[in-house]
Amino acid sequence: MYKNIQLQPVILAGGSGTRLWPLSRESFPKQYINLNIYDPLSLLQRTQKRLQGIKNIENPIIICNEEQRFIVAEQMREINIKPKRIILEPFGKNTAPAIAIAALDTLNINKESVLLILSSDHEIKDPAQFRKVINEGINEAKKNLLITFGIIPTSPETGYGYIQTSDFVDPKSIKPAEIKSFIEKPNFELAKKLINKKNYLWNSGIFMFQASTIIEELEIYQPSLMNACRESYSNSTIDFDFLRLSPDSFEKCKNLSIDVAVMEKTRRANVIVLDAGWDDLGNWHSLWNNEKKDKNGNVTIGDVLTTKVKNSYLNSDKKLLVAIGIENLIIVQTRDATLVANNKDTQEIKNIVKKLNSEKRSEGKVNTKIFRPWGYYNLIEKGLNWQVKEISVNPKSSLSMQKHNFRSEHWIILKGNAKVEINKTEIFLSENQSTYIPIGAKHRLSNVSDKKLILIEVQCGEYLGEDDIIRYSDDYGRVK
Repeated sequence: MYKNIQLQPVILAGGSGTRLWPLSRESFPKQYINLNIYDPLSLLQRTQKRLQGIKNIENPIIICNEEQRFIVAEQMREINIKPKRIILEPFGKNTAPAIAIAALDTLNINKESVLLILSSDHEIKDPAQFRKVINEGINEAKKNLLITFGIIPTSPETGYGYIQTSDFVDPKSIKPAEIKSFIEKPNFELAKKLINKKNYLWNSGIFMFQASTIIEELEIYQPSLMNACRESYSNSTIDFDFLRLSPDSFEKCKNLSIDVAVMEKTRRANVIVLDAGWDDLGNWHSLWNNEKKDKNGNVTIGDVLTTKVKNSYLNSDKKLLVAIGIENLIIVQTRDATLVANNKDTQEIKNIVKKLNSEKRSEGKVNTKIFRPWGYYNLIEKGLNWQVKEISVNPKSSLSMQKHNFRSEHWIILKGNAKVEINKTEIFLSENQSTYIPIGAKHRLSNVSDKKLILIEVQCGEYLGEDDIIRYSDDYGRVK
């Protein structure tokens, strides 16, 4: 047993989660959503929480995109975790560049660290077994091996990659097995054949290796990618709690998964069985499969009434949802979109999202609830030259000092106390009080209390886009 090994978790949190549309969208994907009615934490928060109890473990490095940086910071603050680093990707380039950057960053601090690469959207039903397997993986990683964790297949899944081992795999063993080959996501016929064999595992997407070892292998198999990553990391900048990678350099990185970049080529890769109730919650069928069900096999979340409904998932945000006489359906209702799908066809949702995006429909990417570093806003209703928002401002937080060239705003305080600055005038408002912000007026809204401030904002004007903001000062460094 190796003593005092520093284990560095690296949580990859940059995905868009399109297969769980309409709840998960690019502006607020599934890893930041609470998808379990019995657990108030998001998938990202649960990923971090299950690491508690592992010895010599560091606070996480989290890799996400620019738009989600404040969501990550706030969700970690909520569970009293200060990440060692939040690295911002200018754009997604798959897992190989992200892992390379994390390895470079870790080597600057501790050359002996072992990286634990985690996706932010996995479900683990048995955290104790997960930690036991991770501890075994640490010992193997210190032998300069690249460890991946495999799952015993339970169904002919076409959404996962597969790992072929050289020999029969004992489901109860946590000793490493030699990898013979990797198989990309198979068609259904091949998946049915693989599940009947005893030397095939699902590829979990969880990895462990020394930072120095993965760098060595990337240098061998992907030297141009490593050059681009080194350049991007060297030219990165610190912005508050965030490390911003250089966009010009990062753009040179190949779009490669770590499996394709290294794991399928290296001779150092071994796999350990992870029998801990793993699921990647990649689609609505897997989410239905993982939730607790009623006597009719249904999962119901929100304001839902059912009669003669079986084996279905029904989720309604804000509105009443009534279902009668249906089976094997997924029904998800949000403020601006409703999904109705057969439980067997949920893999097709990503194609619907592509179609929405190709038609430039906002429902494909943007949630009606938009998070900001100071809180969030909900779009309630909109017309041609007006829209209504619910705004929630965190305690002791402020929006930027700003102005708009094309719209005026009316603010009505519903809960809490606000300080409002309009040009050189300062006023204080409480519940049931309101104010008016003319077009072109410099203004700022602040929550001066220890409780949330909630208000209604009515915008009127010829243009209502979020880019009609000129910032003069900002607590979060958003002045350009």
